Amino acid sequence: MAGNVVPVTQLTGALDHARERTLALVAGFDDAALERVWTPIMSPLAWDLGHIAAYEDLWINHRHGGLDLLRPDLAELYDAFETPRCARGDIRFLRGAELFAHLEEVRERTLAVLDRQGTGDGVTVEMVARHELQHQETMRQTLFLAGLPGGSPQGEAQRFSGPQAEDWIDMPAGTFSMGAPAEAFAFDNERPRHPVDVPAFRIARTPVTNASWLTFAEGGGYERREWWSNEGWAWKEEYDITHPQGWDGAPVDPELPALHVSWFEADAFARSQGARLPTEAEWERAATRDQETPSGIGQAWEWTATEFTGYPGFEAHPYREYSEVFFGAGYRVLRGGSWASHPHVATRTFRNWDLPQRRQIFSGVRLARDA
Repeated sequence: MAGNVVPVTQLTGALDHARERTLALVAGFDDAALERVWTPIMSPLAWDLGHIAAYEDLWINHRHGGLDLLRPDLAELYDAFETPRCARGDIRFLRGAELFAHLEEVRERTLAVLDRQGTGDGVTVEMVARHELQHQETMRQTLFLAGLPGGSPQGEAQRFSGPQAEDWIDMPAGTFSMGAPAEAFAFDNERPRHPVDVPAFRIARTPVTNASWLTFAEGGGYERREWWSNEGWAWKEEYDITHPQGWDGAPVDPELPALHVSWFEADAFARSQGARLPTEAEWERAATRDQETPSGIGQAWEWTATEFTGYPGFEAHPYREYSEVFFGAGYRVLRGGSWASHPHVATRTFRNWDLPQRRQIFSGVRLARDA
């Protein structure tokens, strides 16, 4: 973690930037839309907003500033582990004017604490700002599933066509330093930085496009048993999966990266191409290489073949629930960020993770092959 005192104005600016983006994201929705359970696998948008405030009050005002919680009665309600998503629509979370007043009151306390005590090494404040940015993407997932504005890239995504979309990068065997450097902010699962030997491999210069996925789907990709793992085939059959989530007869831009595909689909697609998913180490080595960097990073979260666990020497910080409780539970690592990710969060060492059947995330595929 960062070890130097960070100027207050720098970090309050990060907090202000995050809040402006949050409020802009929900500005067009009335209270009913914010409070509605659009899908059981996602929170009501109003719960996310209350959680953002509660997290800030806990970490900056209570743990950094030594103040009592502004609303101790809300602590369990807005604890993501104590209140699972499936239950959040049935509880008495903050609503309407009271919710937005609470966001503002917490922020006023935060600014007073930082003015009085400073930011210390900046880690706690930086974590809170990035937490809010991350929740913006979670809220956009809800908007996608609900078919509401803000849930699609709306013309902002990068397009890929022609020879570039078919190009491969040859990566020689070698050792590189994997993980975040010690001098910059990073989440616990990005550390410690450690040497990794990577055999030679090839990786696609761009992510898989809708055009390629359409060819896969129309060519029997969801019917060819030999391309699917046992678990993936069972999932596909149970839920009658025939295309990426969100297609449903809607026009698909062939030059955009394919989005909203599960790890199971990504794995099957790769096999259909005589390829595979890159390991997490392969992905990071290619993405952080000085030359011939793959393009399209930040357009779609890219599934990797790697199960989510800690690096050698991992230490949970500042709490186990951020990463450690997910280790060894079948989660797969995604890398790179999506159009909905803030670049301040989705760095080249940032590790996202989700279950292999999940498709609400803005997830896509970049292929790899053995050299």
